[in-house]
Amino acid sequence: MSNPQTQINSKKKFKFPTAFTILFFITIIAVGLTWIIPAGSYSKLSYDSKNNSFIVHSYNEKDQYLPATKETLDKLNIKIELNNFTEGKIRKPIAIPGSYRRVEQNPKGIMDITESMVHGTIEAADIMVFIFVLGGMIGVINKTGSFAAGLSALSKRSKGKEFSIVFMVSILMALGGTSCGIEEEAVAFYPILAPVFIAIGYDAIVTVGAIFLAASMGTAFSTINPFSVVIASNAAGIPFTEGIVFRTIGLVIGSISVIVYLYWYAKKVKANPEFSYTWDEREKFLATYQDNNNGKIPDFTLRRKLILFLFCVGFPIMIWGVMVGGWWFPTMAASFLTITIIIMFISKLNEEQIVSSFTEGASSLVGVSLIIGLARGVNIILEQGMVSDTILASLSELVAEMPASTFIIGQLFVFFILGLFVPSSSGLAVLAMPIMAPLADTVGIPRDIVVSAYNWGQYAMLFLAPTGLILVTLQMLYIPFNKWVRFVLPMILCLLTIASILLLIQVQLYT
Repeated sequence: MSNPQTQINSKKKFKFPTAFTILFFITIIAVGLTWIIPAGSYSKLSYDSKNNSFIVHSYNEKDQYLPATKETLDKLNIKIELNNFTEGKIRKPIAIPGSYRRVEQNPKGIMDITESMVHGTIEAADIMVFIFVLGGMIGVINKTGSFAAGLSALSKRSKGKEFSIVFMVSILMALGGTSCGIEEEAVAFYPILAPVFIAIGYDAIVTVGAIFLAASMGTAFSTINPFSVVIASNAAGIPFTEGIVFRTIGLVIGSISVIVYLYWYAKKVKANPEFSYTWDEREKFLATYQDNNNGKIPDFTLRRKLILFLFCVGFPIMIWGVMVGGWWFPTMAASFLTITIIIMFISKLNEEQIVSSFTEGASSLVGVSLIIGLARGVNIILEQGMVSDTILASLSELVAEMPASTFIIGQLFVFFILGLFVPSSSGLAVLAMPIMAPLADTVGIPRDIVVSAYNWGQYAMLFLAPTGLILVTLQMLYIPFNKWVRFVLPMILCLLTIASILLLIQVQLYT
């Protein structure tokens, strides 16, 4: 007769599903929603720069061409300055207020699950190439021993003040988030900063906290971010500088909250490594990012210092390119590839070593890249199923008749929900702001308060939304989704609390 205790021990410990499994089931749920939620569509307005005209796209109707004038915008009840279209400030089609109508149901089927995965991956090709180039670059630099030598020098200098590194990274990421909306670009920082945090005694959660959490908090309280608050303000028909004071106050409070929370967690992990939320996954994390070098630390020579300098200089160039040069992922990938080629020439590695290290580095990020494509597939299902506009129309009707204070808190949670279905900040801005911003006029508050509610609500959801970038991050650092939820939930509640207080203060000031 078998021992009951042996039977208990033989049972496998439950493991939370991986990012791929989560996205697969979410895709199935998205297909189910296309059968349940009524299909509907807003007419969309876009600007044709070649013909200097507006184009109205309506579901199953022939496109309508209208003169690009203020009179046309007034006729469509779009309170946006004409120059926002003609100068390219608004490039995506925007929803026309009052144009929502039910359309024939377009439910998706079983074959659409796999097809959406394929098409989503194709749509994400530019981001995937960027990630592959970055991975190859990391592989080459690792082969030179530059990371190991630099980390050894850093760990010696930071002894006794390890958290100062977390503090500096968090501040820089928050500033990057508020100024240019670091999102996909943050993937670039994990391979270099994860070994740093390992070297000073921290875990994967501290790594993702200092990079993703800090950057997302900065993006939530965007001040001049052209991909969220600027485009949302343009779509609301106001200058982006309106409301910037309260967004700045939120940025300071939010950043302090992240740093204090990380300090509490990092101190606990430092005192007792088993406190780590990812203690069970530490071996995979260490095996991927810890550079053991067979116990031999290479000298931090001038050549290795130059290689690390070239690597680091790529990031401010990337940020400048995004903010000023209008770069997107192909250009960013090309800039990193250029730097990689320079590093190859000065590395003293032979041709075989260069090729193998580059391909190995790139191949290590294949899984991460595929997750981005699968997440895009979920969005494709919802768009083709015509349910996103229905959700927006229903939620806008829900908050339309509320008193000012209730209205703005309702807006915050409306955008929190919409962030799950439309994880793109610019996409949600042009879809929802022409509908939601005019509702502020009916309750007697400025439109910039609705812009703030959009930014704060959507990003509170994007800390969690599997359709966003969080699963990519977790996959890179071997963090199960349930353990991330445990860590980030206090920060989501903190963000929503800060946002609610600031929104209510603004409403009281203007009513």
